[in-house]
Amino acid sequence: VQLQASGGGLVQDGGSLRLSCAASGRTSSSYAMAWFRQAPGKEREFVAGISWRSGNTYYADSVKGRFIISRDNAKNTMYLQMNSPKPEDTALYYCALSLTGRATDEASRYRYWGQGTLVTVSS
Repeated sequence: VQLQASGGGLVQDGGSLRLSCAASGRTSSSYAMAWFRQAPGKEREFVAGISWRSGNTYYADSVKGRFIISRDNAKNTMYLQMNSPKPEDTALYYCALSLTGRATDEASRYRYWGQGTLVTVSS
């Protein structure tokens, strides 16, 4: 399985940005995907996750109500719509895939990782 993240860039505080993560290779229908992020000098943290079969979504409290995670089954692509981003959302965003079927905030549950896409939010 290969994951390709894209869509990062510079966005103003209060603007919007959409990240994409395309999955290729052999996957079953029972897996989950998620976005994590890592800011300079900080640990990697969970942002949002989605269970592929059910479509159930999960969010970190810090982004709940501002970010929306979604998927396109036909394209095997996951998205993160970032609305009203704040400077503290600046980070390298990684997409990840778990074979367990249920999204979780535990990074150790994700076997495959994308290369990361940088998001910078200016004030």
